[in-house]
Amino acid sequence: MVDATPRRLERTGSFDIGPIFFIGAAIVLLILVIVPIGWLLAISVERPDGGSLTLGNYVEAFTKSIYLRPIANSLILAFSVASIAVLLGTPLAWLIARSNMPGRKSFRALITAAFVTPSFIGAEAWILLAAPNSGWINRAIASFTHADHGPLNIFSLAGAVFVMALYNVPYTFTFVAGGLELLSVELEDASATLGASAWRTLTQITLPLVAPAIIGGFIMSFLEALSEFGAPAFLLIPARTQVVTTQLYLFFQFPVRTELAAAYAMPLLAATVGLLLLQRRILGRKKYTTVGGKGGRHRLVDLGRWRWPLFGIAALVPLCSVVLPYLALLATSLSRIWSAGPVPGNLTLHWYSWAIFENAETRRAIFHSLSYGAAAATIATIIAFLIAYTANRKLFPGASVLGFICMAPFVVPGIVLAIGIYAAYSHPPLLLYGTAAILIVAFTTRFLPIAYSNLNTMVASVNVDLENAARTLGATRLRALATITAPLLRRGLLASWLLVFIPAIRELSSAIFLFTPRTATMTTQIFDFTDAGNYEAVATLAILILGITIVIVSVAYRFLGRDFMETKST
Repeated sequence: MVDATPRRLERTGSFDIGPIFFIGAAIVLLILVIVPIGWLLAISVERPDGGSLTLGNYVEAFTKSIYLRPIANSLILAFSVASIAVLLGTPLAWLIARSNMPGRKSFRALITAAFVTPSFIGAEAWILLAAPNSGWINRAIASFTHADHGPLNIFSLAGAVFVMALYNVPYTFTFVAGGLELLSVELEDASATLGASAWRTLTQITLPLVAPAIIGGFIMSFLEALSEFGAPAFLLIPARTQVVTTQLYLFFQFPVRTELAAAYAMPLLAATVGLLLLQRRILGRKKYTTVGGKGGRHRLVDLGRWRWPLFGIAALVPLCSVVLPYLALLATSLSRIWSAGPVPGNLTLHWYSWAIFENAETRRAIFHSLSYGAAAATIATIIAFLIAYTANRKLFPGASVLGFICMAPFVVPGIVLAIGIYAAYSHPPLLLYGTAAILIVAFTTRFLPIAYSNLNTMVASVNVDLENAARTLGATRLRALATITAPLLRRGLLASWLLVFIPAIRELSSAIFLFTPRTATMTTQIFDFTDAGNYEAVATLAILILGITIVIVSVAYRFLGRDFMETKST
C-alpha cells in the first residue's frame, strides 16, 4: 500500500516535472550567469574600501591617459584585424566555393585547422619565427644579408595585427562561403549570358549579394580582436603596448583593483552587446539569398592561366596561419635547445617525456585541462538540454526566459565574465576562488550558449507526439524524456559536449584570472613558461593542445558529419 501512489503516478504520468525543471534550471543559471554579471555591475560602483556607492571608478578609468591609451590601441587593433580578415577571407571564400582553383578541399581543411587553432598559440609560434633577434626567419634573413638582425619584429602592434588577422580569416571565410552556397545562380547566369566578364559578375552581382555576410564576418572579427587576451598578452606586453584586455590583466596584479577593472570592462561589454545585435540584424535579413533559383550546385568559374598564380597567392594564408606555425612549434618541441633548431644532435623527445611523465606541474596541468573541460562540457550539455526541453515544451509559464538567460554569456567577453566570477565567488558565502570549481563554473558559463544554441534547435525538431504516445501508455514525462527524446538526440548531445570541451581545454582569457598554482591548466602553464622564456616547454604543451583538438575534430567529422563545427552558430 505504501508504494501504490508512486506506481499510480508512474502509470498515469500525472506527476508534473515542469516546476522542478524550472526551479532547478533557475538556480543553476543564477549561480552561473546572473550572480557573476550582477556582481560585475555592482562592484563597478563600489568604493575600494567597500563603502558607499560611487562613480569614482568610472571617472578614474576614463579620465587618466594611462587608461585611455589602451582603449585607442584596442580600437586600432580590432579595426585593422577585422579589415585584413575580410580582405583575405572574402576572395579566399570565392576561390574555394566558386572557382576551379586547384586544391580546394585541402584549403578547406587548412582553414578548419586555423579555425581550431587558438590565436595565442599562433602568437607563440610567430615569436619563434619572428622575434627580433632570435626568430628563425629573422636569423635566416640576417645570415643571408649579413646584417646584425632581421627586419621583422613580432613584438609590436603591427605584429599583433598580423597574427590575429590570420586566425580571424576563418570567420569571414565561413560567413561568405555559406552565403555563396545559398546564393541563386540565376542572376550570375543572366550576367554571363549578357556578356559580362567573370570579374564584372563577381564585383557587380555576387559580392553585393553576399555583402551582409561580409559585414557579419567583419563584426565577428572585430569583436574577437577586441576581447582577445592571449595574443596581445604575448606580443604587446613585452612591447609595453597595452590594450583593454591586457590592462584588465594588470588591474589584477598587486595591488588588485577589482572595482576599477569592473568599471573599465563595461565599455567592452557594451560594445560586444551592440555589435552582436547589429550583426544579428544584418544577417537576419539574409539579403544575400534570392527567392527561388537553381540553388545548390554552381558552375565553377574557369580561372584559365590564373589558376596556379591565384593558388600561390591563396596559399599564403594557410602557410602563415597553419603550416609555418605548426612546423615551428613541432621543431621547437623536438629540439633540446630551441635556438639551435631541429638538427642532428639536437633532436629529442625529452620535452614530451618531461611534460607528460617527469614534471609534476605540467602533468597536473594536462590532467586539469582535460578534467575541467570534461566537467564543464558535461554540466553545460545537461543544463542546456534540460533548459531547451523546458522552453520548447513550455513546461512552465515563462520558461522561454531561461533560454534567454542561457544565451546571455554569449555577449559577455570571456575576460569580462572572469572578472564577474572572481568578484562573485572570491569571498563568502560561496568561496570558490582557489578551487577547481571556479574554473569549471567559468568554463561552463562561458560556453553554455554554444551547447544551448545547438540543442535548442534539435529539441524543437523532435516531434512531441512521440513523447505524448509514451505518456499515453503510462510513462511519466521524465521517463519519456530519458527513453524517447534523449536517445533521439544522441548525436546532438555528443556534438554539444564536444563543442564545449574543445574550447574549454584551450581557454586562457578566463582561466588566467581564476587559476592558482594548484589549479593551473595547460594554457596558464604556457603563459607562465612564456614569462620564463622556456619556449621548448611552451611548444610542447601547444602541440599537445593542438594534437588533442585535431584528433577530436577529425573523429567528430568522421562520425558526426562535416556540419559538426557549424552547429555552434547562434
